Formats: sequence, structure tokens, C-alpha cells
Amino acid sequence: MERRRSVYMDHAATTPVRPEVARAMLPYFSERFGNPSSLYSLAREAEEAVEEARGRVAAAIGASPEEVFFTSGGTEADNWAIKGAAAVRQKKGDHIVTSAIEHHAVLHTCQSLEKQGYRVTYLPVDGYGRVDPAAVDEAITDAAILVSVMAANNEIGTIQPIKAIAEVAHDHTIPFHTDAVQAIGAFPVDVDEMGADLLAISAHKFGGPKGTGALYIRRGTRITTFMHGGAQERGRRAGTENVPGIVGLGRAIELATADIPGKAARIAAMRDRLIRGIPDAIPDTRLNGHPTERLANNVNVAFRYVEGESILLMLDALGVAASTGSACTSASLDPSHVLTACGLPPEHAHGSLRLTLGHANTDDDVDYVLEVLPGIIERLRAISSLRGEA
Repeated sequence: MERRRSVYMDHAATTPVRPEVARAMLPYFSERFGNPSSLYSLAREAEEAVEEARGRVAAAIGASPEEVFFTSGGTEADNWAIKGAAAVRQKKGDHIVTSAIEHHAVLHTCQSLEKQGYRVTYLPVDGYGRVDPAAVDEAITDAAILVSVMAANNEIGTIQPIKAIAEVAHDHTIPFHTDAVQAIGAFPVDVDEMGADLLAISAHKFGGPKGTGALYIRRGTRITTFMHGGAQERGRRAGTENVPGIVGLGRAIELATADIPGKAARIAAMRDRLIRGIPDAIPDTRLNGHPTERLANNVNVAFRYVEGESILLMLDALGVAASTGSACTSASLDPSHVLTACGLPPEHAHGSLRLTLGHANTDDDVDYVLEVLPGIIERLRAISSLRGEA
């Protein structure tokens, strides 16, 4: 079948920069290129732009501007939160509690700390990918120094009971960190309501530029400096500020958090059409993630007897961009750690497909995916060696 259209359904991997964001950034590459740390008027323009963006980020998450620190992205923010919180508390203890389905920015950071002598508990999840707050409570030891659980999973879209988990951590006087990279713009994020002491953000997940993010650090939360060299970010994160990126982050989060209920309802309607339509048209299909407590834009399904990579290649030939899971691990041949933690056998996890919608997707895009996907799965199953092994 020849290509009919171009459909982008991989917004969990990255999003296109919104035109309004690109326009806001553009002057800071050329006319307003000053270094915010200098004293002349050109530099003050850049400094004012950085602080305006800081205020926008703070307003979007219910924080104070002085609690927002700019980073190179969500990965750096997660690393800073976990390593920084652990280092400052190493005399108190060496135990970190997290979940088995975190993004690798958290998992690999924890594994790195394990090599330094820290102990990490990787909590199991139920079949929907949810962490039980009671399990967090049971896992916490006298040596625990940090609890880190993501707000919403990047692969299966499951939303965690973050407020309840944070309350458990605080009952033990332990700081709570959450990777909110997939949450911004998907549902209202308020650091006080959630109980977050540390919260990671990445601009390119909600219409901003790549290479820019932020870490929220609640006032009074102890954390070490992550990068040394200069006095930027109030002496806590050295390096000349990425002014265009920061400006883009500020404008993007402002757009992403405007009328969240209205935008989420429109996208969720398309999501639900895919969630209903795909299993109706394709037998031996399983929905991954929680059926209701999930991101409005996330569809993750597993097809028996096929390989996810083959699905992606055939979808791409027809103009559909999708994913099998996290874009950060797309080169790995291992089955998704998220899906296996939810109880899927590896051979089923290999047949997963993630479709994540964005503000530019339409009902026509959904119609097109529902039109072409059944034929793709049928053709792949007809030549699959996996069917004979079932």
C-alpha cells in the first residue's frame, strides 16, 4: 500500500516546537545574545528573559521562582535530584526507594549509586503498572534518605498515586522526588498538592526545545550543587545559561498548562477510539497500563506473535511515526523493563506498540491508523515464527 499521509503519534518521545515558542526564542540567538551574568544592558535583557521564564515555570507548577533551577533536560534534573539528595544525607543513611518502572534517567542513576555503596529498593508494580503506597511504607528503613516515584509512566501512561506516596515519605521525614517529565501539560501539576520536594521537567515533551529542563527544589530541601564552575542558578548549577532554550521552556509550559481539562478531553477522546478500535479489529491484543488512570494521550498495546520493530517499520512505510516504548532505549533488543515488571512475558512485551497523541493530531489521523494497522498485524502474523511457539 502506498503512503497516504504523514501521521505523528510519538509525542511521548518528543514534540514539535510550537510556533509561538520558536518565535519567542529567535531573538535570543542573535539580537539579544548577551550573557546573563554580565552587567551591561544587552546582558540585562537576557537576564530578565531568564527570570521571566523562571516565573512562568514556577506559576505553572505552583512554586516560587526561587525554587526553580534550569538544567539541560529531564535526565540532568533527575540525576541532580537523586545524587544531590543522596550525597547531602549520606551521614544519615544509604537507602533509596524507587519503582521498577522508572525512566532510565532514574534507574541508571540509582544503579550508579549502588556501585558507590548505596542500597536501592526497586518496588514492584501491579499488572497496570501502579505502585502501592503501602509497599512504599513497608520498604522504608531507618536508613532511607529518598523516595523517588515518577508521576506518570512514559511507556504505558499509567498515572501513579503520587500524593499518597509523598505522604508516606513525609511520614518518615524523607524527601520525595518525582520525575514529572510526562505529566506537564497532561494533567495539572501542583507541587504542594502532589507533595513533591524535588520535581523534574523537560521542555521538549510539551512543545519546547530539546536540551532544556528544570528541577524544582522545595525551599528548605537539602541538596548538593550538581555542577561547579560559576555562580549561575544562585550558585547551585554552574554554566552559562541556555537563554534561548530557557525562554522556550517558559513559553512552552505557559501554553501547555493553559486549559488542560479542555485539551485533555479532546485528546482522550481520540485515545479512547484507538483503545477500543484496535482490539476490536485485531484479536490477541492486550492494552498495557491502567485502563482509566492513564495519560490522556497514551495508547500502549501488545500484539501476540509479532515483533514491535517490524510493526514500526511497516507503519513508517505508510507514514505513521510510533514507538515500541521509550525512545531512550529504542536501540536495545531487550524487552521493555516496564512491561515485564507489569507481568508480560518477554515474547508478548516484544510485540508492543505505543501511540502517543499531541495537540495537532486529528480524528482523521486516528481513522488512518485504525485503517492500516490491522493489515500490518495480519501480514506479520502470517509470516511469524512466534505463532508456532505459542
